[in-house]
Amino acid sequence: MSPQEQAQKSERKVKEPAGGPGVDAPEPTVEQGTPAPEPARDPLADVLQRVQTAYTAYIEAEREVARTYKVNEQRVEREYKQAEQQANDTCNEAIKQATKDHEVAERQAEVAYQKAREQAETAYKNAREQAREPYEIQMRQALDARAKTIEEAWKAREETLESSWKIFTKEAK
Repeated sequence: MSPQEQAQKSERKVKEPAGGPGVDAPEPTVEQGTPAPEPARDPLADVLQRVQTAYTAYIEAEREVARTYKVNEQRVEREYKQAEQQANDTCNEAIKQATKDHEVAERQAEVAYQKAREQAETAYKNAREQAREPYEIQMRQALDARAKTIEEAWKAREETLESSWKIFTKEAK
């Protein structure tokens, strides 16, 4: 039986007279001018009265426990909400910090990339310049050799033609 059902049952019992349901309790009568005689005490009625009082106290204690439970439940719910909010706030702060750290790391990586790129470009230019010098030397040598070879060939041609002309002109005479 639930605590609410027990409370309703106890309220009905408290409202019922000591003799039980449907039995009217004798009403004491007081005559005018004479003190009311002490009603005769019925030991069973006393016991029933004490039981009824104890049961009423029990129901009231049960209600107090229910109220206390409800208050405690509300307190625990508030504490849970506060802990949840604190966890959310801590999480959000950690995410913000991680985002900041990530952005700083990305900027540092970009700076390192640019620096490495500049160094690579400088190294490329230097290597290109170093490669150009032997190329130019070889090209000059090749051009000089060609010019010398052509000049020598021209001289040889000239000499051969002159010699042939001399032979031709001597024979023609």
